[in-house]
Amino acid sequence: MQRLGREAPVAVLNIGGVANVTFIDGDQLIACDTGPGNALVDDFVRLRTGQLLDTDGRAAQAGVVDEDAVARFLSHPFFPKPPPKSLDRNEFRDWVGANFDDRSVEDGAATLTALTAAAVARIVPLLPRPPKTWLVAGGGARNPTLMRMLAERLKPARVEGAHAAGWSVDSLEAQAFAYLAVRSLRGLPITFPGTTGAPRPLTGGVLARP
Repeated sequence: MQRLGREAPVAVLNIGGVANVTFIDGDQLIACDTGPGNALVDDFVRLRTGQLLDTDGRAAQAGVVDEDAVARFLSHPFFPKPPPKSLDRNEFRDWVGANFDDRSVEDGAATLTALTAAAVARIVPLLPRPPKTWLVAGGGARNPTLMRMLAERLKPARVEGAHAAGWSVDSLEAQAFAYLAVRSLRGLPITFPGTTGAPRPLTGGVLARP
């Protein structure tokens, strides 16, 4: 990753409603969802307080993480599956409803934020080798509590916002889809065995023109 000034391998982590990672090591490219991103904590905070999200991770910062709940969460069969794999935003909604009704806003937010970080760390043993650097984009990159938890769980790797590499924290995913659109227009592959499980590199299919 000479262009980025970072030692390979590098993991690019996008944390939206669901978190997904792209592992880059020379020509080797692997991508998958890692687990919930902001969805669980956002929904929990909205239901409890009416706020759209835990702004700056303040509620989570003030709470206590239930590590037993994190361990139970990671026993879900999704997590040991090798990449590529994907996850629905609402996959764990019922589990949260059954396990978090009696928690304070702060403890619930802390534990749900920790779930996201722990799920990201759970992908590391499933990769060819541990990433040396994690570049984080999406709304989760603007949550200092989540970024701290990621740094703790991904040690000794370096964890930093995508802006540190000169990338947009907020628009990286949109830019990626624009890049894929250009590749599709040129008839170039946009999906690969290591990213979607496709049998071979494939283009975007038939382009509909007006």
